[in-house]
Amino acid sequence: MMRRTSLQLLMAAAIAVTAIVPVELMAQGPTSAKGRLTLKGYDPVAYFTDGKATPGMAEFEYMWDGQLFRFASAAHRDLFIADPDKFAPQFAGSCAMSLSRGLKIEADPNNWTISNGKLFVFAGTGGPEKLRTEPAGVIAQATANWSTLKDASYQ
Repeated sequence: MMRRTSLQLLMAAAIAVTAIVPVELMAQGPTSAKGRLTLKGYDPVAYFTDGKATPGMAEFEYMWDGQLFRFASAAHRDLFIADPDKFAPQFAGSCAMSLSRGLKIEADPNNWTISNGKLFVFAGTGGPEKLRTEPAGVIAQATANWSTLKDASYQ
C-alpha cells in the first residue's frame, strides 16, 4: 500500500511540474523544445549583412549561450557560429531602452540599430533614434541594469 501511495505522489508531482514549466517559459518569450527563441526567430546576422530584419527558418537553428537562434540561410548560421559575439543581440534580445529604465521587456526585432558594431533591439519605434542620440548613457545604464535583470521574467 505504501509503495502505491508513493508512486501516486511521484506521478502527481511529475504532472504538476510538467504543467508549470510551459507557463514559466511562455513568460520568457517564444520558445521551442530546445530553448528560448531569441529575436522572435529573426536572423541576427541579416541585420549586419542585409541591413534589415529578416525572419529565420527552423531548419537553420543554432543554440548559443542558452538561446536559440534562427537564420535565413546556412551561410548566416555559419557566420554566427564562427563569431557569435559579433552577431548576437545585446542583452539577449531584450529592449535596450527599457533596460536603461530598469525594466526587462522583450524587443520587437523590427526596431533595431547597430551601434559601435553591436546589435541593439527595442520594444518601440523610438528606441533606435534615442540610442543614436545618447548611446553612451543608454548603453551604460542598460548594461548596469542587465546584471540584475537578465534572469528576470519579461514584463
